[in-house]
Amino acid sequence: MESHHILLPEEADSQRTLSPYVTGTSVVAIKYKDGILMAADMGASYGSTLRYKTLERIKPVGKHSLLGASGEISDFQEILRYLDDLILYDNMWDDGNSLGPKEVHNYLTRMMYNRRNKFNPLWNSLVLGGVKNGHKYLGTVNMIGVTFEDSHVATGLGNHLARPILRKEWKEDLSFEDGARLLEKCMRVLLYRDTSAVNKIQMVKITEEGVTNFPPYSLRTYWEFSAFQNPTASAEGSW
Repeated sequence: MESHHILLPEEADSQRTLSPYVTGTSVVAIKYKDGILMAADMGASYGSTLRYKTLERIKPVGKHSLLGASGEISDFQEILRYLDDLILYDNMWDDGNSLGPKEVHNYLTRMMYNRRNKFNPLWNSLVLGGVKNGHKYLGTVNMIGVTFEDSHVATGLGNHLARPILRKEWKEDLSFEDGARLLEKCMRVLLYRDTSAVNKIQMVKITEEGVTNFPPYSLRTYWEFSAFQNPTASAEGSW
């Protein structure tokens, strides 16, 4: 009788994420006079279907940091679990010190690059900002470990549409009110142009005193522009 070899789970080929399933779009963040301001919409798409409309993609990390994420939501949840373990391990030392935003950003950079080298990346672009001992820090890292620090950063489509606005209008001494208006302007442009965005905004600030997560709200919009009425009117080859 011919015997058949049964493939056990541990012998099976390891699986890799080939494409993200449930994704969030842009995150935009800036330094302002007292700390860091970060904003994102609350939508998450299942493929091209806008499946979730109340999803928070900005989370506090430890005492001094904020993390925002674009991309695969389940991978973002996995990253938050890694960070929970990191913060818990740091607290167990009980030495009066705590991880600052620069240390957390370095950890995320190493983690994303490590997973990229294993050909099993976490499908996210991350924004990490915070304040510790009066020093403001803002940086970003993507799914292959490319990282930098700046006074304003954005992920997703925001990297193309929001950054030009920020380069033109951002100033070192922005007040909270002016910073919030600038982020709202960026989020409004993204809402008009990004099909994955929803008109429900999460805005969070972090200062030396801690994190303030403002209630979600909608932006005032105007959809009567002629380009919105007939977007292909001047397009080449249109009727």
